[in-house]
Amino acid sequence: MDSFLFQATIYLAAAVVAVPLSARLGLGSVLGYLAAGIIIGQVPGIGADAQDLQHFAEFGVVMMLFLIGLDLEPKALWAMRHRLIGLGGLQIVITTLLIMALAMALGLTAESALAVGLILSLSSTAIVLQTLSEKHLMQTSGGRSAFSVLLTQDIAVIPMLALLPLLALGAPVTLFPDGSMNLGGTDAATAGHGPSLVEGLPGWGVTLVTLAMVAAIILAGIYLTRPLFRFIQASRLREMYTALALLIVIGIAFGMTLVGLSPALGAFLAGVVLANSEFRHQLESDLEPFKGLLLGLFFITVGAGIDISAFLQRPANIIGLALTLIALKGAVLYTIGRAFGLRQRELWLFTLSLAQAGEFGFVLISFSLQQSVLPPPIAEKLHLVIAMSMLATPLLFILHELLARRLSDHSDHLPPDEIDEQGPVIIAGIGRFGQIVNRLVQSAGFRTVVLDHDIETIRLMRRFGFKGFFGDPTRPELLQAAGLSEASVFVVALDDPKAALKIVTYVRKQRPDIFIIARAQDRPQVFRLHRAGADKIVREMFDSSLRAGRYALEQIGLSEYEAAEAQQAFYTHDRKALRELADLWDPTIPAGHNKAYIDRARELQNELETSLLARLDQTHGSDEG
Repeated sequence: MDSFLFQATIYLAAAVVAVPLSARLGLGSVLGYLAAGIIIGQVPGIGADAQDLQHFAEFGVVMMLFLIGLDLEPKALWAMRHRLIGLGGLQIVITTLLIMALAMALGLTAESALAVGLILSLSSTAIVLQTLSEKHLMQTSGGRSAFSVLLTQDIAVIPMLALLPLLALGAPVTLFPDGSMNLGGTDAATAGHGPSLVEGLPGWGVTLVTLAMVAAIILAGIYLTRPLFRFIQASRLREMYTALALLIVIGIAFGMTLVGLSPALGAFLAGVVLANSEFRHQLESDLEPFKGLLLGLFFITVGAGIDISAFLQRPANIIGLALTLIALKGAVLYTIGRAFGLRQRELWLFTLSLAQAGEFGFVLISFSLQQSVLPPPIAEKLHLVIAMSMLATPLLFILHELLARRLSDHSDHLPPDEIDEQGPVIIAGIGRFGQIVNRLVQSAGFRTVVLDHDIETIRLMRRFGFKGFFGDPTRPELLQAAGLSEASVFVVALDDPKAALKIVTYVRKQRPDIFIIARAQDRPQVFRLHRAGADKIVREMFDSSLRAGRYALEQIGLSEYEAAEAQQAFYTHDRKALRELADLWDPTIPAGHNKAYIDRARELQNELETSLLARLDQTHGSDEG
């Protein structure tokens, strides 16, 4: 116990120091976790236990894939089939064949080369999804395309695991001159998941057992989980839901390891099966905290598992292979992404985010060693190459940010549409916010001119019968072509605060008389847009929050009329307060240190409470009269 507590203290302390520091430097949390792991791995007596902890930390990946599966109903998977088969399928096949050809040129047998190609064709689901989420890139076309490829890769691991036992071991060839390397003091030939039910079976027997386990997980998800949840529900004990959620994930992991399969893939399949379950949201809320903590621990153990001493023996060799892998996968991804219509920033996001190898590569290496598909020296070297490519992933995202900023200063990847219509209302940005504004205005019989820089969104709009024009709304020539000189209303519905501020500033300068309505995320953005010249500023969550508050008042005793009066009073007072506070707001002073702003905000809050109570008393009295 003392040793365990010591290890836990060291790992948590390293994460608490390294991760916030990395995030503040703009490097992302993943690089912080990896850096903490590398440092820990070099400390005698601590780093040696990293491999033991990695089996525990892998549950973070297991839970992540289970939660991904919960968000993917079978119907959603079917709707994504073109991207899954097209983007994802082509990436796996082409990358595998190219790496296989390169490995054979270096002296491997066809069977071993094919195994290497399959292993390195996969990317890191854990690192990429975590980074895309942190950088708010998941909803971009590049982020969605990357997710489709990752999803295809995760699903493809199942047939890969079924195929590997059928490959015969070729002549053992090492890419190291002396053929020796020890990865963290572990004999790679014995690495794996431990005792397995498939040990001693022929290749076709392993394949049958693999398929049988997958079928068992699917059937259990369909027929067994619902009765279990109803049984737990009858107990009315909140902690039992968490216990059952953990039981499902851990039970699947145990079953998969019995047959030498990846627990994460089994968890993903179970998640997809349960995506239509009425208990889906309960499972998500119970497992989310465990996933975040264990996923961070997984990244630390990956960093700690990098054998720096082995790397330092041949750094040029390992770095060269890792860079070759990234360049080769990047070339494949760039070509496929361009063929599927991705351009410039989105294409570079798609390319750079997936150019590394992934954590499932470690699983396939261990399985290949168990089945005598790869010789140990090759497996040991693959471990280091995969780890180094994963370590480079946060740097690739930084490279994407640099490219994105550079590309944003130039004309976009496609020429903007020729705008052949004009109307009294121009809408810049056609996400969820802009779509509702557009539909409401058009349904009232008025024409709109819609502008957006996302070609995929514009194409989707057109499929539903709404016309929009592709182009960067911050470009003056595009705004003039859209009829800025004649329009009566300009709606800024962009989710990029800097771009929104830039547009409001330009439009107000060009048209002092036009009415500008702008979307804002928070109060500081409201103040900036107000000073830039916006006439009406809509906080994206404000109106819906007011309505939710009104419903709450109705349920605790107020009549519908009284609740509506309270809502209207709050709205009126908040608008007045914002105008006053806008004059006191200073962007150069942190919000918690602007004394004049804080004092006036408190006074306004007290005025609001007094005004609301007086208004409710007056309303209640008039009702009684």
